[in-house]
Amino acid sequence: MRARRSTPRSARRPAQALAGLLLASALALAGCSAGADDTDGGSSADKAAAPGAEAQEGAADSGRASGSKATTPPKISASHIIRTASLTVQVKDVPKALDAARTTTENAGGYVGDETTTRDEEGSEETRVVLRVPVEQYDDVLADLEGTGKLLKRTAKAQDVTDQVVDVDSRVKSQRASVARIRELMDQATKLSDVVTLEGELSSREADLESLLAQQASLKDRTSMATITLSLSETPVKKAEKKDEDPGFVDALAGGWDAFVTMLRWIAVAFGAVLPFVGGAALLVLAWLRLVRPWLARRAEPNRNEQN
Repeated sequence: MRARRSTPRSARRPAQALAGLLLASALALAGCSAGADDTDGGSSADKAAAPGAEAQEGAADSGRASGSKATTPPKISASHIIRTASLTVQVKDVPKALDAARTTTENAGGYVGDETTTRDEEGSEETRVVLRVPVEQYDDVLADLEGTGKLLKRTAKAQDVTDQVVDVDSRVKSQRASVARIRELMDQATKLSDVVTLEGELSSREADLESLLAQQASLKDRTSMATITLSLSETPVKKAEKKDEDPGFVDALAGGWDAFVTMLRWIAVAFGAVLPFVGGAALLVLAWLRLVRPWLARRAEPNRNEQN
């Protein structure tokens, strides 16, 4: 009998390790193929169920679309308009008209702003008040205020700021995204110098964002609320004319005295007007009597002697 060869242990160990490696590889391949089959099966099932679901969803969407088209009209892009008006109205009673204007404004959902009241030397009162009303009630409130008295002056303006509103809204959105990016970079920064630089940039961008938000709020307020400046003045009251009464003795005496004084005044005026001419004539007469007449007399005397 032949004797068996005995395989050394050092030769059997590599073979066992290789067999174990092959077995693990086979199991891994089997698991991957099973997972792939499950995935394919699930995806195929989803694909199989998808057409029906997509058809139902498409039908529902088409039904909603057709219903919305049938019931709601197409939306028109809203415009942003700033509306302002100025009214000057003459009324009999300024405080009463002012109370009526306040009531009209508050009933329309608005409020009363600045108010100034003045009174002239004759006692007439004048009030200037600024009213803010919703744009939807602007025309109605304006018509009510015009009917409080006699309309003296009216001006109305409309400024379209739609482009400005859209631009500011877009800049606000971009600035918010920029601030968010800076904050993310600050969270990721590790160096102190980077943190300091990012904090300065964040402060600058937050300041710009606050300025844009203020512009946005101002535009929203001016486009949603119209401004009406109302000036109220009192109607001038005509003074009552005195009734003519029969004159009495005192009235006659006073009238006669006034007439006498008036006559003296006119005489004095006439005398004052004639006095220069009288003075000139008197001087001429005096010169004639004192100078010219004696000279003529002396000249005529030799002629008489010669004739004799």
